[in-house]
Amino acid sequence: MDRTGLASEDRDWPSRTEPPVPDDRLATRLWLRMLACTTRIEQDIRGRLREEFSTTLPRFDVLAQLDRAPDGLTMSGLSARLMVSAGNITGLVARLADEGLVERAPHPEDGRAQVVRMTAEGQRVFGQMTPAHASWVAELFEGLSDTEAQALHKALGRLKDHLERPS
Repeated sequence: MDRTGLASEDRDWPSRTEPPVPDDRLATRLWLRMLACTTRIEQDIRGRLREEFSTTLPRFDVLAQLDRAPDGLTMSGLSARLMVSAGNITGLVARLADEGLVERAPHPEDGRAQVVRMTAEGQRVFGQMTPAHASWVAELFEGLSDTEAQALHKALGRLKDHLERPS
């Protein structure tokens, strides 16, 4: 390993498989490559959730966020975590509540807000989907070595930190 944390054979990745991209186009090409990969991964996961669990990715995402917040989330908190408008969440949460997977309760301090929590049935259903989802994601990233995956994770973390800085 060198000081970048990469083994010598991985230092030149991805240049081993593709010619270098001219510097003036690298940012645009990188952005397009990230979009293409994200879209392909998302399409695959959407299809598998539909086929194996008769559900959608947005429903899975709501349950995943509620699983991480056992005390529940407000609708605005849920929409912020999912990076979508509250309007997009309202109908989805209503349908999940109708199916008994989540429950809504008045916020104890803000009478205008509701707190959404996963029910025991929601936890059971989500618990069935989680191992399958994790294995699908792992399978989709099998094309990267552990070193490449770690380097990509680190690089994307730095990019995320940069993008979240105040302008």
